Amino acid sequence: MRALAEVGDVGHLRYSFRLRVSPAARTALLGEWDRCRYVWNRCVAQSRAAHKAGEECGPARLDRMLTSWRGEHDWLRAGGSVPQQQTIRDFAKARAKALKDIGARLPMRARAGMPRFKKKDLADPTLNYTRRGFRLRDGRLHLAGGISLTVVWSRELPVDPSSVRVYRDSLGDWYGSFVVQTATQPLPETGAVIGVDWGVKETATTTSGAHDLPHPEHGRKAAGKLAGYQRMMARRKPKRGQAASKGYRKAKQLAAKAYKTVSRQRQDTARKWAKRVVTDFDRIAVEDFRPAFLAKSTMARKAADAAISATKRELINMAGKHGRDLRLVHPAHTTMDCGRCGARAKHALPLSERTYTCTACGAISPRDKNSARVMLVRAGLNPATADRGRPDGPPVRRAA
Repeated sequence: MRALAEVGDVGHLRYSFRLRVSPAARTALLGEWDRCRYVWNRCVAQSRAAHKAGEECGPARLDRMLTSWRGEHDWLRAGGSVPQQQTIRDFAKARAKALKDIGARLPMRARAGMPRFKKKDLADPTLNYTRRGFRLRDGRLHLAGGISLTVVWSRELPVDPSSVRVYRDSLGDWYGSFVVQTATQPLPETGAVIGVDWGVKETATTTSGAHDLPHPEHGRKAAGKLAGYQRMMARRKPKRGQAASKGYRKAKQLAAKAYKTVSRQRQDTARKWAKRVVTDFDRIAVEDFRPAFLAKSTMARKAADAAISATKRELINMAGKHGRDLRLVHPAHTTMDCGRCGARAKHALPLSERTYTCTACGAISPRDKNSARVMLVRAGLNPATADRGRPDGPPVRRAA
């Protein structure tokens, strides 16, 4: 399988390779996952107890607790300490992100957004190893605890990896995701700027008509096949307390394979579009849009199929990889402001109205095109180099 490279932190790349796992190695990996899942669930319980008591439950405190947990249970001490410690690091990052996203002053929402318990039959195994917990020798991946895995090397790593994530996907296939340090890969300068506005009718509308991203509708095209597999699962669903039949497991695997195909199609479309945008433009103004609220609207299915978050993430990663200047713009009132004079409409435009007409300067343009131009103005970029732009004019003003 072809290695998929994705950008993680600045200066790092992640390469994913297929793993060939023997029955003995699979048993060992699942045993390690059971131990890490136990550590995660204990962290969740301790975090909730500390929240009720008004105490802080940071990584240092959880590290000390892990030492006591390993002393209490021989079966936990039999596993590697590196993946268990990384489980605590992952929990701390997830908890900090949840607090940042939802706000620490909202206790009910904070509890709902906090990391939850991982159930054995629902959570896919994921093990993280730092440099102390793995090594590469003779083309094989050797993990702490004597676990040896064969890597399907579809390409060579540029340098020695600093960490690896071993995980199993929804199809039951195992992968190894290696993190390596890399330098920025600069592209030739073009001197052009572009604004990007996210939407449902079109996934991305830009100030350059040649770089708009139409809605690919990968999910809609695969909906019939997915519905067929789901009906097969419904007919063969086992009764409560009974083991699943071979036919049910087969139908479930076919449905998971169809979902995986759609996910990879969305990722491939997003990466190709992001690479084209980053290649042609030096500075990019992007709407910092978070489409979670669309899940409760009538556009939920189409918005999910558009994969706005995944496309936005690929654009950010691609810009960081090639050293482009990407600026995130707050989305508030972007459909009400004029991209020409900066005047703000007194009332929000309904979704059915697709043309923006400025009452101050009389400019008329498609609604999404106007929003894309607003991104450039708010990001402090000169919109004169955008398509159909005008030379430098009067400063942006606001309507009273």
